[in-house]
Amino acid sequence: MTLKVDLSLVKKYNRPGPRYTSYPTAPHFTDAVKLSDWDTVIQNNNLNAKKDLSLYVHLPFCDTLCWFCGCTTVITRNTDKIDQYLEILFREIELLKSKIHKNRKIVQMHYGGGTPTYLSPGQIKSLGKKIQNSFNLSENAEIGCEMDPRGLTRDHIIALRETGFNRASMGVQDFNPEVQKAVNRINPPEMIRQVIGWIRSEGFNSLNLDLIYGLPLQTADSFKKTLDMVLELNPDRLAVFNYAHVPWLKPHQKLIREEELPHPDEKLEMLKMIIETLTSSGYVYIGMDHFAKADDELSLAQKAKTMQRNFQGYSTKGGVDIYALGMSSISQVDNIYVQNFKEISRYTELIKNDTLPFEKGFILSKDDLVRREVIMRLMCDLELNYKNMSNSLNIDFQNYFSEDLKGLDLFEEDKLITFNEHGFKVTESGRLFIRNIAMIFDVYLEDNHARYSKTI
Repeated sequence: MTLKVDLSLVKKYNRPGPRYTSYPTAPHFTDAVKLSDWDTVIQNNNLNAKKDLSLYVHLPFCDTLCWFCGCTTVITRNTDKIDQYLEILFREIELLKSKIHKNRKIVQMHYGGGTPTYLSPGQIKSLGKKIQNSFNLSENAEIGCEMDPRGLTRDHIIALRETGFNRASMGVQDFNPEVQKAVNRINPPEMIRQVIGWIRSEGFNSLNLDLIYGLPLQTADSFKKTLDMVLELNPDRLAVFNYAHVPWLKPHQKLIREEELPHPDEKLEMLKMIIETLTSSGYVYIGMDHFAKADDELSLAQKAKTMQRNFQGYSTKGGVDIYALGMSSISQVDNIYVQNFKEISRYTELIKNDTLPFEKGFILSKDDLVRREVIMRLMCDLELNYKNMSNSLNIDFQNYFSEDLKGLDLFEEDKLITFNEHGFKVTESGRLFIRNIAMIFDVYLEDNHARYSKTI
């Protein structure tokens, strides 16, 4: 079903707001969380051997800098630094292993970066075997890796498959060579096709491609050509991100010529074209930046209301605790978030002292936990059933959120939600504004909007 985009509503609601990979969001993390707090939560969390786990591993290295990048990276061509990092990472694995109940199963794992495939095939195998020998990986685990096609060989793909990987996510960004040159990211179509061929021939279950709109020299017409080429590649999922130009936060973005960035109106035309093209080509608009084929697990999970949202984005794995490894990575367990140091020197120093290397975090109150569940269910299910939420949260939902619910009237007027006897549902056109709707239930937003990207 083709989803039509009303640009007047986009302009009306396009303001800064969280992406809600967590609630409260990362800008609210502080150093008030202590090691004793984290240790207590881990101990209590591992009393239940049947609760499933998700493991995130941050591999920050890249050999070149993409000028649009907003990730935590280490740019180097000295591969000895990767060996040194892996040595420390293995020690962190040992530290975490000693605290995790040995019978708990890892049902999901993800390598993020940086560029995880900047590791050599041998390093990939070494890390994979270390994790396999340290934790209890489920036979049906969903194991994914972010890939950069540049420098990638078939041996990298084989190494990933041999260590259990079954999902691939690859950055394409744009196929226009002038756009690629303008952001220092050269990956021609033939390179992408070759890598996808390897991924499929080695038996990966799922392929996601990442695109970015709003880059220099892009127009709606030029990006339509990229989208048409991507559709020929037939990925299972697509993530189409809006480029956020924030050189005051990411100084390397000053290398991008601002006069070449598309006008805001042109970006909105791109957004309209992207959504209408993909939804008319068999993809379901999951929400935010994400699209999936109608028969993909993610689409089916959303339909069945079993989809989840966490620091790794939308996920089919519900009810899992996330333990994260590597510099800057974020763990989410019970009522606490903790983030490792972003500085590799401090991260290394703490692990050498046999200390979990987290820098800051957040301990959620009862109200935080209630609001987190409401926001996450809204982001995933695109509806709220007041009775069901009352039962699951042990509150009178309508009474608890009486003031917040008044803020929904505007969304109803614009036909972004519809009320019913059970609560309300987000309309097809309302999916584009899901962040705005979720913000109604966020009590941390005052005076903090500037910390976030625009919602659309």
